[in-house]
Amino acid sequence: MFGRIGRFSVHRPWLVVAMWVIAAVGLAILAPPLKSSTDQADFLPSRYESVKVTKLQEHAFPQQESAAAILVYQRSDGGKLSEADKAAVTKATAGFQDKKYETFKSVVTTPEAVSKDGKMALANIYSTKKDVYDEDTQQSIKDLREDRDKLLKGTSLKVDVTGPAASGLDATESSGDTDAMIMMATLVLIIVLLGAIFRSPLIALMPVLMILVMFIMAQGLIATASDWFGLEADSSVSAILIVVLFGVGTDYMLFLLFRYREHLRKGQQPKEALVDAVTRVGETIASAAGAVIVAFLALVLSTMGSLRAMGPSLAISVAVTLVAALTLVPAVFSLLGTKAFWPSKAWKKAPRNRLANGAGSLVSRRPGLIAAVSAGVLAVLAVGALGFKAQFDTDSTLPKDLESVHAMAELQKSFSAGESDPSLVYVQSNGGKLDAAALTGFRQKLTAVEGVGEVSPAVLNPKGDVAQFSVVLKYRPASDKAIELVSGKLRDTAHGSAPEGSKALVGGSTAVLADIEDAVNHDYRLVFPVAGLAIMLILGLLLRSVVAPLYLMLAVGLGFAATLGSTVWLFQNVRGEDGLLFMLPIIVYLFVVAIGTDYNILMVARLREEVRKGKTPAEAARLAVSQSAPTIGSAAIILAGTFGVLMLASNTMLQQMGFAVAFGILLTAFIMALLLVPTVTAMLGSKAWWPNHRHDSPDTSGASGPGRAEEPDAAGETVRV
Repeated sequence: MFGRIGRFSVHRPWLVVAMWVIAAVGLAILAPPLKSSTDQADFLPSRYESVKVTKLQEHAFPQQESAAAILVYQRSDGGKLSEADKAAVTKATAGFQDKKYETFKSVVTTPEAVSKDGKMALANIYSTKKDVYDEDTQQSIKDLREDRDKLLKGTSLKVDVTGPAASGLDATESSGDTDAMIMMATLVLIIVLLGAIFRSPLIALMPVLMILVMFIMAQGLIATASDWFGLEADSSVSAILIVVLFGVGTDYMLFLLFRYREHLRKGQQPKEALVDAVTRVGETIASAAGAVIVAFLALVLSTMGSLRAMGPSLAISVAVTLVAALTLVPAVFSLLGTKAFWPSKAWKKAPRNRLANGAGSLVSRRPGLIAAVSAGVLAVLAVGALGFKAQFDTDSTLPKDLESVHAMAELQKSFSAGESDPSLVYVQSNGGKLDAAALTGFRQKLTAVEGVGEVSPAVLNPKGDVAQFSVVLKYRPASDKAIELVSGKLRDTAHGSAPEGSKALVGGSTAVLADIEDAVNHDYRLVFPVAGLAIMLILGLLLRSVVAPLYLMLAVGLGFAATLGSTVWLFQNVRGEDGLLFMLPIIVYLFVVAIGTDYNILMVARLREEVRKGKTPAEAARLAVSQSAPTIGSAAIILAGTFGVLMLASNTMLQQMGFAVAFGILLTAFIMALLLVPTVTAMLGSKAWWPNHRHDSPDTSGASGPGRAEEPDAAGETVRV
């Protein structure tokens, strides 16, 4: 099959290139815009209590609104507000109201909105749009920020804007800058590294141009799929999509180009060499891409809507990369011929590769020692994973210098920790009106919960069958203590103390975070095993072995733990972060396990091929390492570099993700694929290929006999069958 694909692409290059360009342009024009959401509450399923509270609130208190944004007034010198300052706050707030911004229903303040220390006053902004992340609402925030200097002119005040709409605007603008920076840094990195490896400007530039076409295609297909199936993409998916396409796409191109160059060095004509390259590495690329796609698709089992949307998006991007690697890339290099390597002449003669040969010799001479040392390094790094602490406050990952983030931090200094965002407790009657005396007793029980600062009197809906209590916690709403309190004692007390004939529900942003924590723990128990089993099945089918996939997955699992442990040590212990992004283990698991398996596929398949040629296990390990090291090393450096670019982002979430995946890929390539896997395989000998017993009897014949055909194995080498 891969031979037919290769011949079609190589011998009809203009047709293949034209088909790709037309498809990319068509999708760019016709595909709907890609929607995104930054509100984690949107991503929880309806069975969670915080989601039920939101629906109950909309039904029982339809007139009640939450502020879309908050104005934070302070003196420029940080002192207490004078009576003149308070009057200026009232006047400025009225001025904002009179501006009649497009989506602002009202801008209001009250005398009670002054902090107890007298240093701060607040005003709430209520929007006409239910979605506070709506573009029109964010434009209104921009307009207000432009007008504030005029309205505060002549006063000693300054005003900052925070709250959901302002945070959404700042996150979007910050992300936009980050995407552009990541795109530029990734392009420069790939061009420089490819130029250094092949010493050719054409090979440095052509993959980048082809990946840009893939990027347009992937975005169009993702947007179309999202529109058809009602998916929403997380706001961070664009940056991840860039590095996935450029990193994985460059990986697959390197697999093909290294094989193409090898055949040219053997004296084959360019088109023949290119067809053979596609034929021989097609299975490798397809298997590697299949493992990544399966791992990403496992995210559809996630409870979190953000991960469910991310999974198909990234799977589509890898599928596009796979098809391009087997069609577009051969077509382009068919047109270029050997001119692609200009001005370098290195493609005509194989280099000595002293480093790779030295590594191969070391592995073959001391397999036990190398296996012990490499496994020991991974085990030591893995210890750090025991200290992993999940961080569920996504706003804390935003740059600290953003106005909304800074203003919220200032607000929480002057107001009590939970006052800026109280939890909400609802009591709903199973039939009839609620008893006022029973509600008073219920309130007293809530107030008695340790960690609760204040509970407001019950507010009844018009029918009198639903009561609302505002619960101010003593802890910051997104803190671990607040989440633990809401998910534990507060909910237990509310549920157990509900008046007879009623039920109690606890909601609010802290409750949302508590439910997210529960959802993520569920995903850990489900997504990890499903993805692992699916990848192991792919390896089993590819290698036709039961034993090899088992120790390969054990090795990759150790690599995952080492990656997470290293990230914990860097960000929590060295940089002093409160914790790591709650979904980081899932992202690391999928990227490191799936993408890291690519290098293991190359290594184990080459080991198998050498054994079938009659080599001893030690000699097979030497040859496999020396032959595969240049390809694996180059691909890993480029792929790790593209993910490492995320560390340039100001968003802590992207920094953590960039380091973890980049470092995990380097561990997988240089410690696992080039050291641990070949040494373990050499020590196991023929047992590694059980029950495929044909590997026990080496094929030492020099040519194909009757009934024996040649076919490429997973590493792209010819084996006898």
